[in-house]
Amino acid sequence: MSSTHLMADTATSSSGLLIRRITPADLARALASGWDDFDAMPSHAVFLCLIYPLLGLGLVLLCAGYSMLPLVFPLAAGFALIGPFAAVGLYELSRRREAGLDTNPIHVFDVLRSPSIGAILALGLLLTVIFVVWLVVAEAIYVANFGYGAPTSIPQFVKDVFTTPAGWTLIVVGTGVGFLFAVAAFMIGAVSFPLLLDRDVGSAVALWTSIRVVVANPLTMALWGFIVAALLVLGSLPFFLGLTVVMPLLGHATWHLYRRAVDSAGAPRAEIQPNLIVRPRRSAADFPAALFPTPRDINFGGG
Repeated sequence: MSSTHLMADTATSSSGLLIRRITPADLARALASGWDDFDAMPSHAVFLCLIYPLLGLGLVLLCAGYSMLPLVFPLAAGFALIGPFAAVGLYELSRRREAGLDTNPIHVFDVLRSPSIGAILALGLLLTVIFVVWLVVAEAIYVANFGYGAPTSIPQFVKDVFTTPAGWTLIVVGTGVGFLFAVAAFMIGAVSFPLLLDRDVGSAVALWTSIRVVVANPLTMALWGFIVAALLVLGSLPFFLGLTVVMPLLGHATWHLYRRAVDSAGAPRAEIQPNLIVRPRRSAADFPAALFPTPRDINFGGG
């Protein structure tokens, strides 16, 4: 059974998934719905979205040494490659809210019990591999232009990149190659992870469906990619802290974009875990404890 979820025949299993034509107006509605989800479910940022900027800060600090300085920008830019996988818990919360179920932050962990968890991890691993390969290629491009010597200082590194022919070559080639990696990751993750949560399909079907959505709506999806990139850049300032808002917004919006772009009524629906949380009314004086469920809040009977 798990192997079926991991890899499924695209010729037969994708027949029940119809791709819709979407417009920029659909992107605007998806963003609006994403913001509405974030406004209704803000507390999950404590559990998921702070991890992302803190990881970014840690990686930047790790690369603070001059020998690793050339990889700081590729690392920051590469976050967009694994973003669709990092936001999978947000898709689950949007799915539950759409179904009228409890949306306590603890339900982000329902993904671990999804029948498609193997396929989700497989596609997540694929995006991670793309991310690692991008870092290797980015370092090779730097070495090809500046050699193996480490920058002597941050000001000198900035000057070399922006005022020398080797630096201009680095910018042009690096941006072009990075764009190709971004396109590959975008086509893989555009709607594949929300689809895996919503429907009982395999990773091959999800991957193929995501590609079909991009191919069927090239201009609209290109605009969506630009919006995602622009928001991630804005969210990275200052010091990645803006991602605590940008990440949930994009995560929830991606769920709603999937719902607009894919008619999945013909595919079997994945089981939604029952309500495990019964939250009593709490006052503002309970903050921040109100963000965390207590043992007495948990109803393992599913009622």
